[in-house]
Amino acid sequence: METLLLATRNRHKVGEIRGILGETIRYRVLTDWPDAPHLSETGRTFAENARQKVIQVLHWLDTKAAGVARAELPEGLWVLADDSGLEVDALGGAPGVESARFAALDTGAPGNSSDSENNAKLLRLMAGVPEGQRGARFRCVLALGRWPRQSEAEPLHCFEGVCEGRIGWQPRGSGGFGYDPLFYPEGFDRTFAELGEEVKNRISHRARALAALAEWWRSTHGAGEAGVRS
Repeated sequence: METLLLATRNRHKVGEIRGILGETIRYRVLTDWPDAPHLSETGRTFAENARQKVIQVLHWLDTKAAGVARAELPEGLWVLADDSGLEVDALGGAPGVESARFAALDTGAPGNSSDSENNAKLLRLMAGVPEGQRGARFRCVLALGRWPRQSEAEPLHCFEGVCEGRIGWQPRGSGGFGYDPLFYPEGFDRTFAELGEEVKNRISHRARALAALAEWWRSTHGAGEAGVRS
């Protein structure tokens, strides 16, 4: 059984990834280790941020393995990092990579903003945008790296998923997280927050990125060697 270390502390993302990939993979998360690093995201694209996070975790694992903690680490480990966010056409693609701290950009407050603060700012900026111009999409980029690496030059694998849709006029639904109460995926008259996990995990940007990962995995490892499913 392969072990997948999810390079996030976001329990919502962990839940979505496990719900989509299934339980035939052994999962670890950063919170399993008290000394795991807090990952920086300084890239200008989702792909840059996802790759940054994987590289930071790989370097931390190298350092950990060099000490007495080597026994704490599983063999055959893969590190998976995600960066994702909302791109709104009427806002020139914003909030984009700043999706998690969209509201904080106005105040300079450290860390991420709350979902309610980010949604309130988005609604305020979209107040005068007519129905036909409220197009948006969620974009997710996954980066996957193997540990231990054969060399520093060993490549990372990236997978992208996009879910097109539009921004609503008010929050609807109590499920999901982030901008889900405002986002209507294409072909649906309910928001992500109203559709529920089963539907969202089939059509979301993250589901599509994970499906691309699963296809790559099957082509390189064989269908029976891991529990990744599309």
